[in-house]
Amino acid sequence: MPNTSQVRARIIAATLRIIGDDGIAAVTNRRIAKEAGVSLGSVTYHFATQHDLLRESLRSFVDQETCRFTDLATRYCTDRTTTPEQATTLIGEVAADTAFDSEHIAPFELYIQAGRDPQLRAAAAECFAAYDRLAASLLGAIGTPDAERRAGPTVALIIGLQLRRLATGTSTDDLVDALLLLAGVPPQAT
Repeated sequence: MPNTSQVRARIIAATLRIIGDDGIAAVTNRRIAKEAGVSLGSVTYHFATQHDLLRESLRSFVDQETCRFTDLATRYCTDRTTTPEQATTLIGEVAADTAFDSEHIAPFELYIQAGRDPQLRAAAAECFAAYDRLAASLLGAIGTPDAERRAGPTVALIIGLQLRRLATGTSTDDLVDALLLLAGVPPQAT
């Protein structure tokens, strides 16, 4: 029998899948319960309102992504001597590793919903702050001047290019090139 945290995680994962597949309007407690394999009462027990569920789903996604990106950064950026080649490898790996499955599409829906729903804005702000901290750390590790100031625009560029990639089906090359340009890393010889 799953414990409370496992049930909660299954509910959040199901919510992200539903949002990614069919949008926020498709999120109902019955559908979540069915997709998560839990009772309907479990959904309302863990999340009193849909706002709570959406907020925690967004936070959960960002927590997982931040851990993943931090692990990658630790691998490549352990000190201030990260080379442009290592930066290129890291950026390429992050971009290529971000598949557009339903759980990775869901945050775009949730960010847009935060524009309509003030109750989600604080969670969205927390998410972007986490991305900004990570970007500042990575930019600093590769020696980018004024890394903290460039972090927000870097994150905005990534989100925008990922949205473009999602909408058009393009490759990660534009994302890698744009990030290297913004970070001040010289282009690689081809």
